[in-house]
Amino acid sequence: MTASDPIYLDYAATTPVDPAVAEAMGRSLAEPDGLGNASSATHVFGRRAAERIERARAEVAALVGAAPGEILFTSGATESNNLAVLGAARANAHRGRHIVSSRIEHKAVLDPLKRLEKEGFAVTLLSPDRSGRVDPEAVRAALRPDTVLASIMLVNNEIGVIQDIAAIGALCRARGVLCHSDAAQAVGKIPLDAHALQLDFMSFTGHKLYGPKGVGALYVRDGARARLQPIAFGGGQERGLRPGTLPTHQIVGLGAACDLARRGLPAEHARLAGLRERLWQGLAPLGGVHANAEGAPCVPGILNVSFEGVEGESLVTGLPELAISTGSACNSASAEPSYVLRALGRDTQLAQSSLRLSFGRFSLPEHIDLAVNAIRREVARLRTLSPASEPGHSAATAEVVGEAGGPGQEVWVRFRLSVRDGSVKGALFKAYGCPHTLAVAAWVAERLRGRSRADLAPGTPAEWAETLAVPVEKLGRLLVVEDALADCARHWREPG
Repeated sequence: MTASDPIYLDYAATTPVDPAVAEAMGRSLAEPDGLGNASSATHVFGRRAAERIERARAEVAALVGAAPGEILFTSGATESNNLAVLGAARANAHRGRHIVSSRIEHKAVLDPLKRLEKEGFAVTLLSPDRSGRVDPEAVRAALRPDTVLASIMLVNNEIGVIQDIAAIGALCRARGVLCHSDAAQAVGKIPLDAHALQLDFMSFTGHKLYGPKGVGALYVRDGARARLQPIAFGGGQERGLRPGTLPTHQIVGLGAACDLARRGLPAEHARLAGLRERLWQGLAPLGGVHANAEGAPCVPGILNVSFEGVEGESLVTGLPELAISTGSACNSASAEPSYVLRALGRDTQLAQSSLRLSFGRFSLPEHIDLAVNAIRREVARLRTLSPASEPGHSAATAEVVGEAGGPGQEVWVRFRLSVRDGSVKGALFKAYGCPHTLAVAAWVAERLRGRSRADLAPGTPAEWAETLAVPVEKLGRLLVVEDALADCARHWREPG
């Protein structure tokens, strides 16, 4: 990163590759030992590649408390989740066709579950409490005689809450139900022992712990391997459960990343906890700030906060100096409010106003301070711009006031017009909404001077959208701007 780049606070989406990991991968690519295919046991190059892979397998296993033979390499947590959920359900369909999971799982678990429902499986999705935790007793109550699998993530990717997987794993083991956990946000962040957690399957990925993208792993307990079937075929690699030529350099990188994480975990955990507290103490004085997952144990590198009185997309757009997201990376392009925060009971407006601030190995205290100052500035600006910052129709400085939308709605726009001799002499606006809504309201307000009541709107929403390059899916929001102008026309009264 260069000095002109924004401060990176999106570690939960992906972490930077550690230089030591990149160096290990480079050696694997450049040196003769990385030349061969690990499946080619008939010559030295293949055997050397296989040796490197097995060293990496041991490094990965050491981080999660597993035996090396219980680690299968995949392309990442998404594939690992699919293999565990689809592979376990299908392999045990003769025992039962019921699965228990939660409403706040990653889409890499929820979407395979939807696929299984189409195949005739029944899925029970449990709701978390308001802090984001899934009660183990709720899992117990959901288990049925035909339940074959429970899948509960270890750490939530949006809010960072840590689930009581040890309790959930124990009650599943006692009932003979297979237990899987998506641990993509947990591995390398908190101490883990897959055996102590009584998990049968655990998914994780390299790019969440300073390793390369495109490689991950699935822990498969020795006693559970027979109850898992592959979802892809051809080649027989990874004990027949995950075929395909093994990418030696990526696996070497994953091993190096796991070794670094294991050795640095205690000190890094404490350091990140301090940064998280520094960030929260900087934002809390704004007022109307909610720490999502408050009261629950969380990983130290994620703080998810919602801000009253601001719209999330406008907030992020106004923070170009920060690389942040409003939720999980797989959903950050969507305008829909976070389904995780909605499951916690947040209303739509608060869910849409959330920021996920995530930091890690290369984050510094000064990065946190700069982020606090930037967020405080932008929240204050947007709150001042909102119609909620002033009384509705009581201001004496405006002869005509019109508005549309309102508190709790996606868009809220208010115009204040000074009129005399049948035309507008001046116009002010307040608006709550996405950046396009704010831009159009400002643009319209600038063009109201001199216009009459009969010809108040300077064009149509479609024309405004074309002029200001507003995406077609935002056109409905511009209708609120038009409605606010129509409300002005209804309230138009000449002074005197």
